[in-house]
Amino acid sequence: MTNPLLADWNTPFELPPFDLISDDDYAPAVEVALAEARANIAAIADNPEPPSFANTVEALERAEETLGRVLGAFYNVAGADSNPKREELQRDFAPMLSAYGSEVVENKALFARVEAVWDRRAELDLTDEQQRVLMLSRRGFVRAGAQLEGKAAEDLRAVKSRLSVLGTEFTQNLLSDEREWFMPLGADDLIGLPDFVVATAKAAGEEKEAGGPVVTLSRSLIVPFLQFSERRDLRQKAYEAWGARGANGGDTDNRGIAAETLKLREERAKLLGYDTFADFKLETEMAGTPGAVRDLLMKVWEPAKAAAEADAAILQRMLHADGFDGPLEPWDWRFYAEKRRKELHDLDEAELKPYLQLDRMIDASFACANRLFGLEFEPIEGPVYHPDVRLWEVTRDDEHVAVFIGDYFARGSKRSGAWCSAMRSQHRLGRDVRPQVINVCNFAKPEAGKPALLSYDDARTLFHEFGHALHQMLSDVTYESISGTSVARDFVELPSQLYEHWLEVPEVLAEFATHADTGAPMPEDLLERMLGAATYDMGFQTVEYVASALVDLGFHDGSAPTDPMQRQAEILEEIGMPNAIRMRHATPHFAHVFAGDGYSSGYYSYMWSEVMDADAFAAFEEAGGPFDPETAKRLEETVLSSGGSVDAAELYIAFRGRLPGVEALLKGRGLDKAA
Repeated sequence: MTNPLLADWNTPFELPPFDLISDDDYAPAVEVALAEARANIAAIADNPEPPSFANTVEALERAEETLGRVLGAFYNVAGADSNPKREELQRDFAPMLSAYGSEVVENKALFARVEAVWDRRAELDLTDEQQRVLMLSRRGFVRAGAQLEGKAAEDLRAVKSRLSVLGTEFTQNLLSDEREWFMPLGADDLIGLPDFVVATAKAAGEEKEAGGPVVTLSRSLIVPFLQFSERRDLRQKAYEAWGARGANGGDTDNRGIAAETLKLREERAKLLGYDTFADFKLETEMAGTPGAVRDLLMKVWEPAKAAAEADAAILQRMLHADGFDGPLEPWDWRFYAEKRRKELHDLDEAELKPYLQLDRMIDASFACANRLFGLEFEPIEGPVYHPDVRLWEVTRDDEHVAVFIGDYFARGSKRSGAWCSAMRSQHRLGRDVRPQVINVCNFAKPEAGKPALLSYDDARTLFHEFGHALHQMLSDVTYESISGTSVARDFVELPSQLYEHWLEVPEVLAEFATHADTGAPMPEDLLERMLGAATYDMGFQTVEYVASALVDLGFHDGSAPTDPMQRQAEILEEIGMPNAIRMRHATPHFAHVFAGDGYSSGYYSYMWSEVMDADAFAAFEEAGGPFDPETAKRLEETVLSSGGSVDAAELYIAFRGRLPGVEALLKGRGLDKAA
């Protein structure tokens, strides 16, 4: 019987045939796809014809087509709907794929051909896009160690193999801790909780078969519990469990993995001739150097810390007024901040949430994309890996643009957080391939028959991930290696963070923020109060983020610490971390940094992009409004369609005419007056 992963996908828009694929199909398919990729690489390296862009660089672009298709299906499922078999496959695939990658970059004949094309580039009459692809291809080989010889090459291969295994283990340990812990709630434990939190806790209890409501470590449940529960003892218990993910001892403890990872990253950087891993990693980013990153973060840190400390003094007085002695603790902050928000802005989440229905917020994100870029979204049927997954065809002027896939609800089999990825990326090499883009979120699943309700933060997350999706869907390049979000890490968050701004446009909320029970639009005074509170508690939010970014940078900008937890504590003491706030991601559950090296030395990139997104949205406002057609067209033509075909700074300058300063970010966060 033919393996469905390797057969033609006779499905709508060639989606993976998840209805036919079993977990037993993945390993044989990866084995076949790897053999095919190796044969393709050998054919390129051994080609008797003189090296050319077509028979070397373009051939490399096509070499892993089957492997990419198989892994695109597998890793999307493994991240969003894991099980023991899929976790085992991830552990098996990590060293296999690392070994294959090392074989490619260590193939001297192959690199010699790439180098030959590079040396002759001036006489080859290449397009600008081809010049860019050639440069990135050669740079990728060099940064992967293609120029190393002998023991150095062997050492680097071993380091990369071990890092791939450690990243998989880190992710699976974190998922295990998040999946296994829950706290049952009796009738007396529900005091203060709004109906939507109780309903979410009951749904979570049903999933855990706990016989009643529970609190889990899913952000969509634990955050509102910390906001509303009047049981300080339970808030402390839940918060400490949340903060202890990956640091509970035993088989799922990530502290040793973090230490080994940092040591190996330092070794990797030194083998490649860099002083530190941060120097290596940031070389290809917009920031360029660790010093530039630290300079940005500290410009934001000082006003954010001042704002947070002023807020902490007020919240601590509220704590004492409730009869609790001692300092404000991290499990108190969200509870008293929520109370204070109601006092200052006459706003609480229980009043707000019925107006932020998931389906209406999806409709809002689609409607904005239609007004800005002319995109249409039509629900379609097709094979999916989980019953909660939804599909849409995306068109423009009646032409197919993409398939958009939405997987919105939290479940025990899904890793935490939210992300955008592609089952298939856009390119035009050989044929016109349109993307299949997926947004994965972890919103609370409602009781059967009830609408899913979002917090305002959830709604921002939905718009954020959809901004990434637009970057993928509107990509218009020839080569897959530079398609969509294949850009500098500190540029990739620009489209996503920019798109969040449209959630704050009053006319968008007036149309789509409708009550779940009555269908009535959000009252104008509630809309004004909500938008007026947009920068509320921003000192806290900025401090917990920037602290994480500074710890990430500190881990990699120097010698690797033997004890990352001690180094984390030292960095937080050096910057004067407020006592009542903890890092957004402590080291043992800092998946951005330790699940792989995508955001290692790069967690700052959200803030680097925010400097641009605040300035970019101002371009719309200066042009007459958030839906100005000429500005939208320029944004698509420069940033969204170009992928990595042009240097990121050049793309931004093409859109805006200049690079921005930090002032727009501080103003957008309400920190411009903090002292």
